[in-house]
Amino acid sequence: MEDIREINAKTIEDFRAAKGGAAFEGRPLLILTTRGRVTGRPHTTPMMYVEEGDRLLVMASNAGAPEAPEWYLNLLAEPKVTVEVGPEVYIAVAEPTEGAERDGLWQSITEHYPFFLEHEEKAGRAIPVVSLNPLE
Repeated sequence: MEDIREINAKTIEDFRAAKGGAAFEGRPLLILTTRGRVTGRPHTTPMMYVEEGDRLLVMASNAGAPEAPEWYLNLLAEPKVTVEVGPEVYIAVAEPTEGAERDGLWQSITEHYPFFLEHEEKAGRAIPVVSLNPLE
């Protein structure tokens, strides 16, 4: 089986070459670039998103692992991120949602994508829902 880093690198390369179109057209996939909290170097990850108004939401499920994904830990340290969705590239501020807002979003997300409930159960932690708010 291919290493997940190789799969992600190939996905990012293909996504950028197609500018989010072709095989990616209509799929809720974005490319998120964060700054490493230790190194300060850019780290780029493909991930699923959910549209909510004029913002995009990403879920830090880490496929059900007990620890949060590295990209999530990075954006806690530096919330300014780069988002690539379709042909669009922009800077956003990543904000983890909390309390009633998070719970309402989580309920809506899991109604449409119930596999996230499996991730949460497997992880044994509440899965963070992060709002990507475009900078004006």
